[in-house]
Amino acid sequence: MVSSNLKIGVIGCGYWGPNLIRNCHELDGVSVTGVCDIRENRLQFISRQYPSLQLLTTSADEVIQSAITDAIIVSTPVSTHYELGQQVLKAGKHLLLEKPFTSTVDEAKKLIDTADKAGLCLMVDHTFVYTGAVKKIKELIDSGELGQLYYFDSTRVNLGLFQHDVNVVWDLAPHDVSIMDYLLGQIPRAIAATGMAHFDNRIENMAYISAYYDNNLLGHIHVNWLAPVKVRKTLISGSKKMVIYDDMEPSEKVKVYDRGVDISQDKEQIYRLLVQYRTGDMLAPNLDLTEALKGVSREFVTSIREPRAPLTGGEAGLRVVRILEAANRSMRRNGELVKLG
Repeated sequence: MVSSNLKIGVIGCGYWGPNLIRNCHELDGVSVTGVCDIRENRLQFISRQYPSLQLLTTSADEVIQSAITDAIIVSTPVSTHYELGQQVLKAGKHLLLEKPFTSTVDEAKKLIDTADKAGLCLMVDHTFVYTGAVKKIKELIDSGELGQLYYFDSTRVNLGLFQHDVNVVWDLAPHDVSIMDYLLGQIPRAIAATGMAHFDNRIENMAYISAYYDNNLLGHIHVNWLAPVKVRKTLISGSKKMVIYDDMEPSEKVKVYDRGVDISQDKEQIYRLLVQYRTGDMLAPNLDLTEALKGVSREFVTSIREPRAPLTGGEAGLRVVRILEAANRSMRRNGELVKLG
């Protein structure tokens, strides 16, 4: 039974952890009570920001086992997610894991099974699913305004930051894969990917991922650490309208175009296809400007209290990891098609 004041512990205070602490701290009826990081300087930084914290420690186990925590947020490298996640769930605490969910499909399944058996909330921080831009695009798709979907084409590139423990697929692609999974609402039949490691560490710094769905729907994701500029852009095409989502735009991140093609057959020459281009207006809809992490934090807390399955629960995390794992396997086999299912 969760008390009216939900007490949250956070493990990992690097780049992302402090953002999660801040957003949880601002929610009504929520207290961040314990924080863990292996670096003393990060704990000192957090202590200055939140002097009322009851527990600051370099021991993850201390936060997990503490009586002053009901739920735990883990914001650490993916290689640690499974072991920490199991410790949290077996301690009877609700769990929010940073993306990507786990390192393997098998680990993801085991965490889901542990949470289900214990009746605990298990959630993954697929941050972009909670942005106003992605939520608006989901509304457009579900309403049928875009028509039959043709493709999802996303680019996420920049110069750095090179990772030493994961390749560019596991670092950048979880964002786009989670957006694709949420918007399309389908599981791809197969994955193909190509990538390249340009340095001696054998860690791919660029990759192209293709996801093949039913009904001629294609998903495509380009991720790259070795680009001269930072690009965060997604194109979604439907039979009625098209959408461009540019996350680098300060305003008008989503633009809806009433453009496309209409194809018909010439009655006199049955084998001749006639292509007519449709050019209409562009609309930039109003978007919810609430910080995405506020939505993540609120969803975690609400899912615990109601209780209910979170929007980006363990199953969503599993679907994303399944695609990432298949992409890695395909890259190792020079782009060989990897079937899912």
